[in-house]
Amino acid sequence: MDNKKYRLLNSNKKILVIAILVILLILIIGLSYAWLMTTLQGEKDVSILVDTIDLELDESASEGIQLVNAIPTYDDDGKEFSPYKFSLTNKSRIDLYFSLSLIDDEELINSCQTTDGSACELLDTKDIRYEVKVGDSSYTGTLSDSPVIYHGVIDASETLDCELRVWLNINAGNDVMGKAFLGKLQVFATQQVAEDKFIQDNEEVNAPEMDSNMIAVRHDGYNWVKTDEENGWYNYGRGIWANAVTVKSERLSEYQSAGVGTVIPMDDIETMWVWIPRYSYTITSEDGTNYYGKRGVYLSDSPTKTLPGEIDIKFIGKDVKEKGTARYSNTEEPKNWYTPDAFTFGDEELSGIWVGKFETSNTTGSNTNSTTPDPIIKPNVSSWRNISISNIYNVGLKVSAEGNMYGFRTTMNSHAMRNDEWGAVAYLSQSAYGKLGNVNFINADKEIYQNKSNGFITGCSSGVPSANGSYGCPYTYDDNTRDESGVSGKGVGASTTGTIYGVYDMSGGSWEYVMGNYNDVVGSSGFSNPLTLDSKYYNKYTSEDASKACNSGECISHALSETGGWYNDYQNMVTQMFPWLLRGGGYGADPGDCAGVFYFGNSYSGDANSSGSFRLVMSPSP
Repeated sequence: MDNKKYRLLNSNKKILVIAILVILLILIIGLSYAWLMTTLQGEKDVSILVDTIDLELDESASEGIQLVNAIPTYDDDGKEFSPYKFSLTNKSRIDLYFSLSLIDDEELINSCQTTDGSACELLDTKDIRYEVKVGDSSYTGTLSDSPVIYHGVIDASETLDCELRVWLNINAGNDVMGKAFLGKLQVFATQQVAEDKFIQDNEEVNAPEMDSNMIAVRHDGYNWVKTDEENGWYNYGRGIWANAVTVKSERLSEYQSAGVGTVIPMDDIETMWVWIPRYSYTITSEDGTNYYGKRGVYLSDSPTKTLPGEIDIKFIGKDVKEKGTARYSNTEEPKNWYTPDAFTFGDEELSGIWVGKFETSNTTGSNTNSTTPDPIIKPNVSSWRNISISNIYNVGLKVSAEGNMYGFRTTMNSHAMRNDEWGAVAYLSQSAYGKLGNVNFINADKEIYQNKSNGFITGCSSGVPSANGSYGCPYTYDDNTRDESGVSGKGVGASTTGTIYGVYDMSGGSWEYVMGNYNDVVGSSGFSNPLTLDSKYYNKYTSEDASKACNSGECISHALSETGGWYNDYQNMVTQMFPWLLRGGGYGADPGDCAGVFYFGNSYSGDANSSGSFRLVMSPSP
């Protein structure tokens, strides 16, 4: 391909140019480029052959995607725009899984200039709406939701006819005029395996179990709006985990009767929840010794403890409960699946759990060691600290207690997060469906960015992985804007998906007490001695050695020894002296720079500490 320098003419500041670079990446072995600029005069009938894989890209369009004098557009009108048409043909004898992503192209961004020699002004991803059609399927979304715009399977010898339309978000203001989106369309392809872990849309994900007071929401790039499953509520294959909120009681009936697309202001929201659907997992070893996950298509090198790889995930029904070793080695297909303990609540098997999207705060905004304030879960507020673990436990129960302020039924089973529930979120984040699988982040940036707010503000992001970056809150949870280098996602990179739809504050922020205890030792928790909690509300560990903590065996699915030290996160098991488990690390934790989703420690004995917060979970039963 010619290494041409393109100059984007934008003299009247009224042209939105969308330039797409198509990349077909096959097993990270073959690489071919076809530049698609204003007129899409790329090479025709590009073929790629790598071993037994043969894909053909046919560019049938003669016109580029260019919006002249573009204005914010309603979706119905945008879908009437002339599409860029292309097709994919699988000419090999095997089925292929592929994912289609629309992402920033740094090389093109750096070469982009207007006619006066100044750098191009770039649109934010929240201003880009699109519709992609692949065969008989279509999907409409906002680019800030996820860079993955489509994923699926192309059968051997199958041809898929595709269309892509792009327009300006109707909510965009006049300041977007004259700006450009410069990106590339990236296609990852791998050989389909017998046990297919890739979901088609949402058919294998257990639907969220909603209470009548909960409202399904999505983010339109500007606001949280009411939605439903038919209007883009969730798609785990794209890193869009299901989100739901509760609102002030005096506004509930209004929002219940409101139509899809109704904005729900943050001032009306009291709690925010993320659905973690039931799944089984297994972790592979690529060197036959260390189980650091799979390189797959997401890492450029073999996994290490510092940069671990993909945890294999498959979504399952509530009637499936697998109890394998959760490890496999030197095989092509995942095996030895294990269903996390988090999806069992007492004697009940769950289809999933609702996890607090942020660390817990309260209605008074104060830190108090009592159960009097009512908890809230939302961004940009100070998390609730100075509270003992016994009071944390009781606060968790009151959310779904009889007569609660939120309107939850008692069978939603609210409670303070157990350690195994933390593990269920952490493992999903390290899968194809979490930040690890988000193609907008590469290499070290696969790690969830730390919240290094010295004010313990929920949802903050340092914008960098691990110990890098200074203390403070440079990015808020919804910040998906580009930085000087053209990279986006500095705020949303602190979530478990790298999108706004994940769980926040699991790396840094306040360290969090979880209901994980050493051998029923009460410590300074405020519980009576001996500890008499129902086992469904806490995890009991019987050894100070994490590899032997569950009845002299490894605690599978608890994010302890299995993932100990991943991303260099600090690890220290509970003991007789310090019997209550901490997760996440954070400002004021020792050592705070080793905070992360796989961090676990024991620095305190359950007392009300100024640096410690907590998280809430609901385990809905019929």
